[in-house]
Amino acid sequence: MKRSRKARRIQRHYGRMHRAGGLNLVSLMDIFTILVFFLMVNSSDVKVMQNGSDLPLPTSSAKQQAEESLTVQLTGDSILVQGKEVVRLSGIETGDSHFPGLAEELAWRRSRWSEIPEQGLAVTIMAGRDTDYRLLRKVMQTCIDEQYRQVRLAVEGEVRNG
Repeated sequence: MKRSRKARRIQRHYGRMHRAGGLNLVSLMDIFTILVFFLMVNSSDVKVMQNGSDLPLPTSSAKQQAEESLTVQLTGDSILVQGKEVVRLSGIETGDSHFPGLAEELAWRRSRWSEIPEQGLAVTIMAGRDTDYRLLRKVMQTCIDEQYRQVRLAVEGEVRNG
């Protein structure tokens, strides 16, 4: 029996809409490959220093990248070396020119070096914007006395749009 034109159109439409869908995996794999290479290339030059959220760093427009070195962090009530507390600031006398606990830790870390460079070892000091300068100066002097003469202060980079 001959079908009408309308019946053929409905049959054609039904067949088109109820066909199994296909997924083109080649283009999807290309996109993911490009994404993987992009992430591999761009993730190698990112340097992030571990910073607690309670320590607001000063901002700076320095263009140099941060180098990894020994980190001394000044929090509100203690001094940390690589995250390990070495000095409690509540029991320290103000007349001292250095911190004995910090000096011991730095001396121990210095002793692990086979040879100390002529310019001294590198240390990065992380202190908040509101840290007392006298306290910061004592910490820097303690580092210098223990042969850590390349003293760097950690800052937060400015974000520029443009």
